Amino acid sequence: MTTLGEAIYLLCAATSLAAAVLLLRQYTARPSPLLLWSCIGFFGLAVNNVMVFVDFDLVRGTSLAVPRSLSGAVAMLALVYGLIEAGE
Repeated sequence: MTTLGEAIYLLCAATSLAAAVLLLRQYTARPSPLLLWSCIGFFGLAVNNVMVFVDFDLVRGTSLAVPRSLSGAVAMLALVYGLIEAGE
């Protein structure tokens, strides 16, 4: 049985993945650097949310805090880079 926290982690991952897919679909129709970097960023956030679920609910006794933090930081850096690149 899933708890409310597990459901929220999975819903966040699904939402981020859905956003990444929609951004990729729009990028294939109308290429833009902002769409590409946003897609990469949201895919990274989906990976981060899956890692949160795995860390807190599936793996006991081992902390995935560093890989989780790195994946979130890389995802945010991709979004920031996309915003800066598109602004030029």
